[in-house]
Amino acid sequence: MSVLETRELIIDVPGRVSGRALSLRIEPGQRWGILGPNGAGKTTLLHTLAGLRAPRSGQVLLDGKPLSQWRRRQVAQRLAVVFQERQDGFPATVLETALIGRHPFLPPWRMETAADLEQARNALRLLDLSHLEQRLVSTLSGGERQRLALATALAQQPALWLADEPTNHLDLHHQVAVMRLLAQQSQQGAGLCLCLHDLNLAARWCDRALLLYPDGELCHGPADAMLIPEALERLYRQSLIVTEVNGTRVFLPG
Repeated sequence: MSVLETRELIIDVPGRVSGRALSLRIEPGQRWGILGPNGAGKTTLLHTLAGLRAPRSGQVLLDGKPLSQWRRRQVAQRLAVVFQERQDGFPATVLETALIGRHPFLPPWRMETAADLEQARNALRLLDLSHLEQRLVSTLSGGERQRLALATALAQQPALWLADEPTNHLDLHHQVAVMRLLAQQSQQGAGLCLCLHDLNLAARWCDRALLLYPDGELCHGPADAMLIPEALERLYRQSLIVTEVNGTRVFLPG
């Protein structure tokens, strides 16, 4: 299992003069929820953690080694990224797209094996996409594309998940199914870092939370300590009503 760590990290948000440095560890089995209003830097932080964007200062480390010193293939063997929006690069079927998750493990110029095919098909089954495996991605709905992105990441068998709004475009049934699947991944030892807009998903499924403010301030800690009205109302500039359903806090706009 892998550990992703930041040391005095300040992300590079255009127009933001300064910000508080972030030092945290995403360890095996942890479920981090990143929360904040639009423009606070959630997506920028996720891209920085993945090594796709340079920080303004500080470091990101994977298993104690600076991320910049890893080859991208080695990073992809440990870490999966699910983007909020995607563009179709070329015509491909659902199954061909899911198989991309196996590419970091293929020797140069080698085709996918039967085991790779089984892994991809299992990921499609878990995301309720088996019946679409021969469909072109361009014909899918937004929710089906989102589930395919998650299936492709699942086929990677990552030790670390970085997911930007993993329930984006999903109906209620698939939202719950996806969050349950991600929770199962953490139970098997994967570390999760999820950008979320839905406070109730964070309260139900995350055990740690990072709150990002538009001015660059931040705070993080156990979800029970972070997801409280005093902190969240300041974060979103919105009054909240808090109740409890089956032992889980539920937040409603006041």
